[in-house]
Amino acid sequence: MHDREIPYFLGRREIVVIRYCQRCILPDTRPGLELGTDGICSACRGHEKHHEDVDWEVRREQFGALVDQVRSLGRPYDCVIPVSGGKDSTWQTVVCLEHGLHPLAVTWKTPARTDLGARNLENLVELGVDHIDFQINPRVERRLVLEALVRFGTPALPMHLALFNIPLTIGARFDTPLVVWGENSATEYSGSGPESESFTLDAAWLRKYGVAHGTTAADWVSDELSAQDLTPYFGPSDEELSDKGVKAVFLGHFFEWDPERTAQVAREHGFTDRSEGPVTGYYAFADIDDAFLISVHHWLKWFKFGFTRTYDNLSLEIRNGRMTRDEAVEIIRERGDETPVEDIEELCSYLEIPSARFYEIAEGFRDPDVWVSRNGGWEIDDFLIPDWSWDREASRGS
Repeated sequence: MHDREIPYFLGRREIVVIRYCQRCILPDTRPGLELGTDGICSACRGHEKHHEDVDWEVRREQFGALVDQVRSLGRPYDCVIPVSGGKDSTWQTVVCLEHGLHPLAVTWKTPARTDLGARNLENLVELGVDHIDFQINPRVERRLVLEALVRFGTPALPMHLALFNIPLTIGARFDTPLVVWGENSATEYSGSGPESESFTLDAAWLRKYGVAHGTTAADWVSDELSAQDLTPYFGPSDEELSDKGVKAVFLGHFFEWDPERTAQVAREHGFTDRSEGPVTGYYAFADIDDAFLISVHHWLKWFKFGFTRTYDNLSLEIRNGRMTRDEAVEIIRERGDETPVEDIEELCSYLEIPSARFYEIAEGFRDPDVWVSRNGGWEIDDFLIPDWSWDREASRGS
């Protein structure tokens, strides 16, 4: 539950006011986000501290020292880089190669890989890295995606278990001293808690920010899915990584992370944006390697929290000085309903369920502390845009 003012009641239902950051457009319903008494969110405060108060020259020198340390070990691979072929993983690969590291790139292969995603991944490998494209048993994966959708209202939980744990497991198996991630999402999207200040990824970070609702593979063992079936989703413990001398770090701790900047570096090294525009959110260069898992995952935030991927992206643009808050609000107004109807149909086909079943599941995650049932539909009181049309909410499948 979130601490929000409770100004009135409607019938027997308790109504709460969603508060929005006065600098960006994120609501206080966003998990991990804290809104100060001055109306500024922890993500905006964290951006100020992380991007303006940090001596980035010192941070770059620290990364250089880390590179020297791991190269001196003479291991077969200096580092593992978790990659999708996206703009961030292309940037990570470029930075590691420019620093003289010998990387092993590791990919969790999404069951919804796009043609553009495949081309961008091939381009990344051609930069000069060995590469493992890890595909999970499709029967196991499909079952787990459906169970995660029903249990937590997200089809992307198995994806996050896989993409965090598979590279760590491979790093441990190859005695690789370093696993290099991109930005610390705790810093960029919430800015609260000690994990947002950390430069390492460990079990505590994964529990809070790994997008798995605090679960591990062990929590998904059942009569239908054995521990052996779920082997790829199990990762090494902090103790195992320590014993193997494996350290997982965020590159965004050492280099100032900005999605536009990493995208430009990626383009300069052969990465291609999506010409048709964004799959989800605001950026045409993001989330383009997957056809339906990630877009549906981000859209379900609308039911749970009353915001979408677009709010996150536009808030980053505001913090980086490329957009005003008023301009961001107007984009939200112009976008209107962001339901990814075609992607939902593709997901349903993949899961072998009717679309009516999907919307039934989604409705089960509509937060009654966010939404009000009114006039045969659903509304959010004190919404970011006061004159928002809610007619579409009444007609959506439920």
